[in-house]
Amino acid sequence: MAKKATAETIEVATQEIENFNKQPKVVEPKKPKKPEWEIKDRTYFLKGSHTPLTHTIPSRHSSRYPLIWFDKNDGTQKELRYATNQNSPFVEDQKGQVTLGHIVFKNGTLTVPKEKQNLQKLLSLYHPYINVKYSEFDSVKKAVDELDYLNLEFDAMSAAKTMDIDQAEAILRVELGSKVTTMSSKELKRDLLLFARNNPAAFINLANDENVMLRNFAIRASEYGIINLSGDQRTFTWGSNGRKLMNVPFDENPFSAFAAFLKTDEGVEIYKSIDKKL
Repeated sequence: MAKKATAETIEVATQEIENFNKQPKVVEPKKPKKPEWEIKDRTYFLKGSHTPLTHTIPSRHSSRYPLIWFDKNDGTQKELRYATNQNSPFVEDQKGQVTLGHIVFKNGTLTVPKEKQNLQKLLSLYHPYINVKYSEFDSVKKAVDELDYLNLEFDAMSAAKTMDIDQAEAILRVELGSKVTTMSSKELKRDLLLFARNNPAAFINLANDENVMLRNFAIRASEYGIINLSGDQRTFTWGSNGRKLMNVPFDENPFSAFAAFLKTDEGVEIYKSIDKKL
């Protein structure tokens, strides 16, 4: 007699049911931190080349010298005042009787010790003259500026060292005028290197100016009498027969105008003719 099949009991692992009603946790994006105010001694310099023995800037608000800072957070203007016995440069935060102080630069410099935080914050953060009449010394920025200048100087001197004599003459003529005509090639190279070292930005600008060579070309042609410039500096003519070549536009340097003219269709032929004579 056939036996009945016995059904096996299979245990099913209980799965954890996820609570779908639970809202996922929203992660707040991290806000960038504001630069921390560093407590240190600070030095300030008057801008420009003029450094008087003493120079005073406003230390309190007045109708003649407004000393107001606009707070973007709450859209209000806040009156400023340097009080030696207060912690804040804002008048609204100062309590009780105040002792007013003066802000005086001596020989163009003002050093404020770290203990005078109210004056430092007034000068570095809120004073309307910051980066207008004076600036704060920044050693990191100074190092970056010096590195940029050294790289610029290196590039200028490298270009000057490999520059051909004609281009050297053209660049130096802008600086020295007709003196370059009597200079030897070694004198030209020496003065070119000195110019590149002492004023690298101006040197690179001239080296990249495509009209410098043409301007020098025109001046040389004038010096050799191939072309003539009229006494009123308004007309160029051929030196051989006086035939007019071009009129100089009003308020333009005549040789710059002639250099631009040489790049025109008519000017190209004149350039070739002058080049043969030079």
